[in-house]
Amino acid sequence: MSLSRRSLLKSSAAAAAFATISLPSFAQEIEELVIAYNVNLPSWDPTVGPSAVNPTIQGLYQSVYDLFIHQEPDLSFAPGLITDWGWNEDNTKLWMDVREGVTWHNGDPFTAEDVAWSLQRAANPDTGNPIQFIWGKVENITAEGNRVTADVKEYEPTFFKWMSFLTGYVLPKKYYEEVGAEGFEAAPIGTGPYMVDRFERNAFVRLKANENYWGGAPEFKTVTIKFVTDAASRVAEIESGNSHVTLEVPYEEFDRLKAKDGITGVAEPISDIGMIFLNDIDVMTDPNVRKAAAHAIDKPLIIERLLSGYGIPIDTLQTPDYVAYDETIKVPYDPELSKQLLAESGYGPDNPVKFKIQTTRGFKPKDYEMVQAIVGLWRRVGIEAEIEVYEIAKHYELRAADTLAPAAFYNWGNSVGDPTTSTGFAMFGPSPHSVWDGQETFDAILPLWAESDEEKRIEGWKAVDRLVAENAEVIPLLQYVQPILSVSEVKVTPHRSGALLPHLMTRA
Repeated sequence: MSLSRRSLLKSSAAAAAFATISLPSFAQEIEELVIAYNVNLPSWDPTVGPSAVNPTIQGLYQSVYDLFIHQEPDLSFAPGLITDWGWNEDNTKLWMDVREGVTWHNGDPFTAEDVAWSLQRAANPDTGNPIQFIWGKVENITAEGNRVTADVKEYEPTFFKWMSFLTGYVLPKKYYEEVGAEGFEAAPIGTGPYMVDRFERNAFVRLKANENYWGGAPEFKTVTIKFVTDAASRVAEIESGNSHVTLEVPYEEFDRLKAKDGITGVAEPISDIGMIFLNDIDVMTDPNVRKAAAHAIDKPLIIERLLSGYGIPIDTLQTPDYVAYDETIKVPYDPELSKQLLAESGYGPDNPVKFKIQTTRGFKPKDYEMVQAIVGLWRRVGIEAEIEVYEIAKHYELRAADTLAPAAFYNWGNSVGDPTTSTGFAMFGPSPHSVWDGQETFDAILPLWAESDEEKRIEGWKAVDRLVAENAEVIPLLQYVQPILSVSEVKVTPHRSGALLPHLMTRA
């Protein structure tokens, strides 16, 4: 086989609603685990709509549904609902073996037909899967016995990696067809470690353990996840004892709270990166403006001052963990160069270039404050940027419509670490996840999508990263370190993807 599983293995309304359910007693052993989460859940379908590509929501989805191919906390690939997989010798067909003995939450047996149907649905452009352009590269998807096969219309080297990534979930064919999209949204079922017991939109979801889970029943039998989108409120949740676990709090609060008796903190690098999309509109069509904006940002200083040192500065859309990371590509902090570049285009402190930058506030630790700091650094060289705050859902809406502001702060998740799922989709104009339409970048990326020579493919992506950095078509900032706080009675196993997974939590 040219690629198999074995080679892949290598390679506050809320508060009112929540008040109607019982809070846990912290004076005794924890029976109901309570998590203060940093984002709302817009939809229970993990394969359609903007929420399907929100990396932060994947922890909720992975609690209820299973991915085709499992990913361990260290991001290594492992058997999931698919136990083995690969291509034929000339990459014209692919095959998958399906796990036996699995049941859906309603008791129905899980079968190969569910896998085939889920792939067919994902590949159908009418279903609204935002990754359809990947899934649509196969056809004639067939289940026979315990094996699923498909013909390859266009070779996609990352196809199996996507089975561990965004929208790579298996849904129940029989149940979904019986209840329809609205019925599924009202009463979702999966094969995952937890079942949905109660859901109050914009407030909380209560989960019950799936005692028949093929991966082993989770330790906490009841988990309530409260949607607490304000960072200060999440701090209060853990400090007051109203929640057992929370994440994405300001780093100075993380350091303060983890030093207190009864609270434990863990902070490890994850696959998410902080970046600034540059939309090739208005003043951003001027390369001098883009380059000046990039060279005026002191990333190490921002990490030290605002993030208490929790973060790794980066200059491409690859972190040191990604397979195409190239440490020789540098975009140094050089404010004098920024002034020179702006002067070449007629701008300066007395005649600043002006544009808008959009950002979330509290979605990630110090997101808004980082943008404030960047705007301050820009002002010194002759850039006057107006800050617009929006919710993360609005970002996805604007990005899909290619109507982001000239600059927009965002966190990009790429748990599979492949350059196609970072540089590729962020910088390839036709991608629904890109707002950059430059022809030169388009031409450089296009031949890499179907490149079957892995070494040539990775070197090609490194060349694209260099091109993008030299032309300042995006501004990468840092690889995130994720802060997680918990009461001392709970042991949290962090996942390198950034997904906060209750089935990986145990009693300490």
